[in-house]
Amino acid sequence: MDKTIISEGKTTNEAIEKGLKQLRVSRDKVEIKVLENEEKRSFFSILAPRVVKVEMKLKEEKSEKREVKTKRIIELTEEEQEKAKQNVKSFLEELQKELPENTTYKITKNEIGLNIEISNENLGFLIGYRGETLYAFQNILSAIAGKGIDKKVRVILDIEGYKEKREKTLEELAEKVAKTVIKTRKPVKLEPMQAYERKIIHSALQQNDKVQTESIGEEPNRRIVISLKKTK
Repeated sequence: MDKTIISEGKTTNEAIEKGLKQLRVSRDKVEIKVLENEEKRSFFSILAPRVVKVEMKLKEEKSEKREVKTKRIIELTEEEQEKAKQNVKSFLEELQKELPENTTYKITKNEIGLNIEISNENLGFLIGYRGETLYAFQNILSAIAGKGIDKKVRVILDIEGYKEKREKTLEELAEKVAKTVIKTRKPVKLEPMQAYERKIIHSALQQNDKVQTESIGEEPNRRIVISLKKTK
């Protein structure tokens, strides 16, 4: 089946994640091509919203006698989504009393879980160094959301827009390091990162025809190496 879609997002990774959700497949099942990159912007468009467009095409599966199983996302019913929301809402209402004054939160339901945004400029302690506390808190909220629900509830948490800012920073880092690798012809090891952040680096350089990315090491010290592509 030849299925191709165009997906958009504020960053390359966001566009890809939206496309994967629409196609309901894992990343290794598609071919990705960046059509519009946020860096290709004119002086007069700098105030316009950042938009990245990617073309995503399902890869052809090899014909084999055995059945090839595609990993699919398990969707939640409306009742399950609402239950997950109420689970988290009850917890956050209590937590809100212990957080800085004027802290607000927003919970949005979707087919696979919840998106949660917590806002207050004084919540740095909930983000932690490179988002470590934020990701740990996200796991806690995921467990809370799934109480009484047999299916896995995926929770995506952001605090004061940290993830979007961090994503942009990592994409800029990827491009900067790639230029250094091309210039010096020597590989560069990045510092250890969360799996989510490594995915951003991989995505940012996926269409670069001069460099390649590779994850090495074991968690929690797993990191990315950016090097020149081998040419024959």
